[in-house]
Amino acid sequence: MATLALLTAICFIVGLVCYASMSFVLNNRLNSDLVDSSYRTSTTFSVQTNLNGQSYATVRGIAIGTLIATVPQNAEATGGFVSDSRTGQPDGLQPFSAKDKKTITSIPSDGRFYDAHFDEGDYRLVSIPLSNGTSLITGLPLNDLNDTLATLISTIILVSASGLIAMGMVGTVIIRRAMTPLNQLSAVATKVSQLPLDEGEVNLAERVPTSAANPNTEVGAVGLALNRMLDNVSQALQARQRSETKVRQFVADASHELRTPLTAIRGYTEMLRMTENLSQSGEKSLSRVESQSKRMGAMVEDLLTLARLDEGKPLELADTEMTQLVLETVNDMKVALGDHRWQLDLPSDPFIIKADAGAIRQVLLNLLSNAAKHTDAGTVVTTSLRNVEGGMLRLGVRDNGPGIPKDFQSDIFDRFSRVDVARSGHDGTTGLGLSIVHAIVQAHGGKITLKSEPGDTEFMVDLPRGH
Repeated sequence: MATLALLTAICFIVGLVCYASMSFVLNNRLNSDLVDSSYRTSTTFSVQTNLNGQSYATVRGIAIGTLIATVPQNAEATGGFVSDSRTGQPDGLQPFSAKDKKTITSIPSDGRFYDAHFDEGDYRLVSIPLSNGTSLITGLPLNDLNDTLATLISTIILVSASGLIAMGMVGTVIIRRAMTPLNQLSAVATKVSQLPLDEGEVNLAERVPTSAANPNTEVGAVGLALNRMLDNVSQALQARQRSETKVRQFVADASHELRTPLTAIRGYTEMLRMTENLSQSGEKSLSRVESQSKRMGAMVEDLLTLARLDEGKPLELADTEMTQLVLETVNDMKVALGDHRWQLDLPSDPFIIKADAGAIRQVLLNLLSNAAKHTDAGTVVTTSLRNVEGGMLRLGVRDNGPGIPKDFQSDIFDRFSRVDVARSGHDGTTGLGLSIVHAIVQAHGGKITLKSEPGDTEFMVDLPRGH
């Protein structure tokens, strides 16, 4: 468009110059012919009187269509338009109309050129004084000049428009072909931008084609640089994946190894309590050992769960009736934690989805226990089920507690993420519960989102219906 705008401006300037030049040449030529005709008319034009006393004009050697007139002082113009200059007879002049006589009479006799309109058309006139006190006016038609300039304008417009259209079409093809490598670069960059590079094993196979990675062209140099950058990113992602795999394997192995000593600690703790008479201080210490071993055992189980999810072990999918599952799970929480107000917002119709019932139950238990741990007694916790767009089922856990700090919400699903005095000041959590929830939901092809503000916090789990 910018190129066509520039070419349009150039065509306009060129056309304007051509028109001005042609107009200048044609007007000079017409003026020269008019001066010559005026001179010849002054030598051949005469007004005579016939036998009946009538005046008539004679003219010889003057081009057809020439205007000739004499204007005596305080008298009407005599003459007319030449219709046949070969005969020299009175009928060689077509007489003026009254309007034309008035126009001729108004032309000053100063030797300058004037344009005027007559019944016969537009004329350029020149008036020269004669020795007898009359003025001789000669005029040449402007039709040829105007027609030539009009034809020139039409030609310029037609040629310019045709050239601009052709240039637009050819230029579009050329520019598109020239920009094809850039389009390929854009397509590759777009595909890479849509890849999930933040976690998991990433196969970054997208590359700019060799034809668009030619270092001898500007676009090709960009394509080559993009390929080198993608190679570097791919190597970094592979190194990150290897490191994550080692860490996860270590966590899984360590968790398995920790199971045995933790079980032994709990066993010996129970044996000491049953076989030994402990002092009050010893009983307190033993209780502390037992509680911490249970806490470590829960952490080990959570780590093992995450390790299994990281390994991508297939879920045991089956038809799961979500309404009954939610009802049973919330009732279990009512028994275990009666200091909160547990409410249900469930439809009357059953919700059946394809899911691993045990995993989904764990998701709901973690969300409910998370709400209970981080809110004060008496807090209302509402569990709901409803359909949402895209054939998804939404499981919601909502409470009216103090809310989650804004700066922590983006990290809440990360492993070992724990906000200091998150909502009520209770501690003892491992920071893995919501990570497990996030991993299970992703394994089901769903997503979990959070919205929280003081007095209103809701975790929303969207799961595919699977039917």
